[in-house]
Amino acid sequence: MREIKKRTVKKFFPKRPKDANKGSFGRVLVVAGSATMTGAAVLCAKSVLKAGAGLVILALPQSRQASVAAVVPEVITVPLPETDGVIDLRSLNVLDALIKAFNPCLGVIGPGLGASPAAVPFMKQCRLPLVADADALNRLSVSGLDSVFPREQPVVLTPHPGEMARLLKTDIARDKKTREQQVRSLYEKTKAVCLLKGKDTLVYAGEDVWKNPTGGPALAKAGSGDVLCGVLAGLWAQLGMAEGFNVKSAQKAAACAVYLHGLSGDLAAEDLTDYCVLAGDLLDYLPDAVARIVQ
Repeated sequence: MREIKKRTVKKFFPKRPKDANKGSFGRVLVVAGSATMTGAAVLCAKSVLKAGAGLVILALPQSRQASVAAVVPEVITVPLPETDGVIDLRSLNVLDALIKAFNPCLGVIGPGLGASPAAVPFMKQCRLPLVADADALNRLSVSGLDSVFPREQPVVLTPHPGEMARLLKTDIARDKKTREQQVRSLYEKTKAVCLLKGKDTLVYAGEDVWKNPTGGPALAKAGSGDVLCGVLAGLWAQLGMAEGFNVKSAQKAAACAVYLHGLSGDLAAEDLTDYCVLAGDLLDYLPDAVARIVQ
């Protein structure tokens, strides 16, 4: 097992050329949200931009589109058909047309989706590199990993311990050895870049298991994972545009994201205490965390 070092993150971190434009840093499609978890979609989409991606298209339930557009004016919002507050199967054609219209380089699926029946079919039909998180993983655990994998385009999977246990049909890992075994097992079944979140978040893509040293109890709060998902996607969009969308760039983005996300939580906790940090606060401390890495 190998610890992620600050110098490694600095080496991997995407560069910002002086002559760049928003197209240089990638367009990201985020499919997220439901009637009861609109905030997850907002946190994720804002985090993608805050991490440096050039443009975000947020596809969410039509009943929530207007309110989210008012809250996050920097994001393009697209309404999707819904039933009982969750994106339904009619959305698949809309998403296909959306991808053709905006030509995103990367997709995100999962934050706040709820029990959407469109999650797994979208993962199957989508030809974009993907970050699959939260409720997308929960739907995948019901359909089975072989309903989507193997997959031609690279994927990053971001389970917490409960989601990992559901995906692997096993018990929640209670010790370091089992955590390492589970992240390796998920990789073997999917060939995706696999995270296992929690204390000392793990990142694995077939060689060394990388362990993240940053972060603490301040991150144990609803919405924290949505921010991590967005930061990871934002970094991968930039690295992918520069280096290609493949397992290597995905692994680099994952390592940078977990380190940066944890560092943002550590910095927030210094001012706000471990008790009082909210997921949205992480975005306020992200610039300081980035500065500490790149400067």
